[in-house]
Amino acid sequence: MIGISKLYCGAVEPSDVLRYGADSGKLPSHLLQFSKDKRPVVVWNMTRRCNLKCVHCYSSSQNITYSDELDGGEARELLADLAAFGCPVILFSGGEPLMRRDLPELLELAVDKGMRAVISTNGTLITKEKARTFSRIGLSYVGVSLDGTRAIHDRFRGVNGAFDAAMRGIANCQDEGIKVGVRFTITGKNAHEIQAIFDLIEKENVPRACFYHLVYSGRGSALVEEDLSHEETRKVVDLILDRTRDLFDRGLEKEILTVDNHADGPYLYLRLLREDPERAKEVLKLLEMNEGNNSGRGIGCVSWDGEVHADQFWRTISFGNVRKRPFSEIWQDTSNELMAKLKDKKSFVTGRCAECRWLDVCGGNFRARAEAVYDDLWAPDPACYLTDEEIGKE
Repeated sequence: MIGISKLYCGAVEPSDVLRYGADSGKLPSHLLQFSKDKRPVVVWNMTRRCNLKCVHCYSSSQNITYSDELDGGEARELLADLAAFGCPVILFSGGEPLMRRDLPELLELAVDKGMRAVISTNGTLITKEKARTFSRIGLSYVGVSLDGTRAIHDRFRGVNGAFDAAMRGIANCQDEGIKVGVRFTITGKNAHEIQAIFDLIEKENVPRACFYHLVYSGRGSALVEEDLSHEETRKVVDLILDRTRDLFDRGLEKEILTVDNHADGPYLYLRLLREDPERAKEVLKLLEMNEGNNSGRGIGCVSWDGEVHADQFWRTISFGNVRKRPFSEIWQDTSNELMAKLKDKKSFVTGRCAECRWLDVCGGNFRARAEAVYDDLWAPDPACYLTDEEIGKE
């Protein structure tokens, strides 16, 4: 996760992090990525069921009943363990989390135990009543997925009317004072819609937008050929930087992030080095605090059936099941060779990743993409678009 507004537009300074001791238990949400202890933010895919049919769904969800999901008692045990372990944030995801009837009860339990509760949703089921409930509970944030304007979004989501329903969900959250943002997954079929997303968040006064690079997982695995080329990716990142700067220059500060390609960090730094060398020095400090990809360390995933994964995309490998052992125990069990290596994966990546001068700020990028393309989880991430000259490869 690369905070474009934080880094490129100066919304965060290294001193902002150090003032809290860089401790995840003390840092506010917008600074958590810079924590030194990297207590895991946990994505819980609490249900696999979904009312839409998204072409890039990493969980390959359908609108059917799945029999293997954690029940209410098991869910409460999971939340108690995550809170005791010191997980600062739990992200309730799916499938579509609002299709699970006990979502409000579980959100309230997470908040009562001191965690920041976040929802990742398609937005279509957020009625005014549900938004009021979320506001009462003290939900920290709602991320609503949009893949473009109406026609593009509905095509990606496989259901006509999905865009309008999502926009109603966003408005309902805003009416109740809940922080809400847009989540946009970039592919070759919708990259041209990024401009429209910036226009939309400005027009609708949405405070946050996250632009996700495609990860080849679930139904998204079929979209590898539709992913952007390296040159196209560079142009997209430049566009996001330019539009974010424009917002700040006009006094319309938004929280803009790119997600799931940590090459964005060095790329942003190198651009700033040309434009503002003094700011570039501060950005490098923040990127070093961020440490790049943290799958298996600073982020983890619990699936609907209790399996524990390094992140929500990397489902080919499980480290255990919370029905048999608590997440906290599984997460710290370095007798598992892969779990131990993920705590220090920079020592194990190969190829140009191992030679890259930005390894300390990128963390080797996404292992899930490397495994999907090369069948080698330590190979270089095929989505890294930095040139050999930029990474210092001789």
